[in-house]
Amino acid sequence: MSGKDLSNTSCTNWAALEAMDDEDIDYSDIPPLTEEFFEKATLRIPASQAQQLVHIEPDVLKWFQAQGVDYKALINSILRHYIENHSN
Repeated sequence: MSGKDLSNTSCTNWAALEAMDDEDIDYSDIPPLTEEFFEKATLRIPASQAQQLVHIEPDVLKWFQAQGVDYKALINSILRHYIENHSN
């Protein structure tokens, strides 16, 4: 994308688009998603988001959040401490 592309103003009539019902949208130029498509599809998560993919139970997360704005660093610190004390 060039700098020229970034300076162009959209000619989209956003008010008209937002007023449309889903049934009024023309999807004829988009091929349907078939079972074959989903069989071959691969989920790709950006690395920055992949670092956030740990399930923390709601009550545990709530407790850490109550400790202050830097709760993520606290979680990381506690996990690091655990690793250091349980390594061979």
